[in-house]
Amino acid sequence: MILNLTPGFNPVNGTEIAFKSFTFSGGEPHIKINTDFDKSEGVTVTHRINSFNDLGLLCLAVDALKHMDVTLENLVIPYFPAARQDRLMIPGEPLSVKVYAEIINSFGFKKVVVLDPHSEVTPAVLDRCHAVPNHAFVQEVIRLTGTDVTLISPDGGALKKIYKVSEFLGGVEVVECSKSRDVKTGKLTGFKVYADDLQGKNCLIVDDICDGGGTFLGLAEELKKKHAGNLYLAVTHGIFNKGFDELKEAFQHIYTTNSFREITHENVTQIAWDVTTEL
Repeated sequence: MILNLTPGFNPVNGTEIAFKSFTFSGGEPHIKINTDFDKSEGVTVTHRINSFNDLGLLCLAVDALKHMDVTLENLVIPYFPAARQDRLMIPGEPLSVKVYAEIINSFGFKKVVVLDPHSEVTPAVLDRCHAVPNHAFVQEVIRLTGTDVTLISPDGGALKKIYKVSEFLGGVEVVECSKSRDVKTGKLTGFKVYADDLQGKNCLIVDDICDGGGTFLGLAEELKKKHAGNLYLAVTHGIFNKGFDELKEAFQHIYTTNSFREITHENVTQIAWDVTTEL
C-alpha cells in the first residue's frame, strides 16, 4: 500500500491509500487518512519535503498510521531537506541536516530512500538510508542530448560522485572545475576550468542541486573561454528559485527530475523518478 502525501507525485507503483489534508487557520497542518485499506500489508509513504510544514504533515501521517497498527515499510523522500547544511561553518548556526534526520529516524521506517544526496553526511546521520545515485538519470540525459559529451564537475564536492558516474557510463571524459564561496555572504568567485582547450567539445555539467544557478552561470562563462561547444546542465533536484531567463541563455538545454517540484519550461526536460525497483 502506498501513501503519496504530495499530490501528483507518484514515484512508487502500487495501490494508493486515500486521504485528505489541509491547514488550520492557525497554520497547523492536518490529515485524515481513509481507513478502508488492507492493514495487513506494509505501507510505503512518499513525500516531497520542501518546507517544515511538509515535514509536519509527514509527522502527522506517520502518527495516524501507527494508531492503525500498520507496518511502516519504506519512506521515499527524494530531495532530503537541509542536506546542504551538513557542517557547522559559522558559530550560532544549527547542523540542520541532523535535525531533520533525527526526526525522521524516530519514525522507525524499515528503509528511507533518498535520491542523490548532497554529501555523505545524509546517509551517515539517517538510519536505514538507501541512497539512490544519479547514474541512471545522467545516462538518460546523455541519451536525450543525442550527442557525445564531456562530463563537467562543477566543484570539488562533486568530484567523487562524477567519477562514479563516468565509470558507470564506461569511462566518459571528466573535466574538473572549482570555485570559491564566501561562507558569510554566499558570494561566488574564482571559477576555474582545469582544461587548456576544450576544442569545441559538447559539455554536460552534472550536479545534485540547482538553486539560484550562480555556480552554473559562472562555469558556463569559463567553459566558453576554453572553447567549449554546446553546454548542457543536468541537476537531480531542480529548485530554480531565480527562474530560467539567464540559464537558457547559457545552456542549450537543462535536465532535471521531478524530485523537488513540477516544472514546465521550453528549455527544461523533466525526467520522472520511479523508485519502485529500489524497494
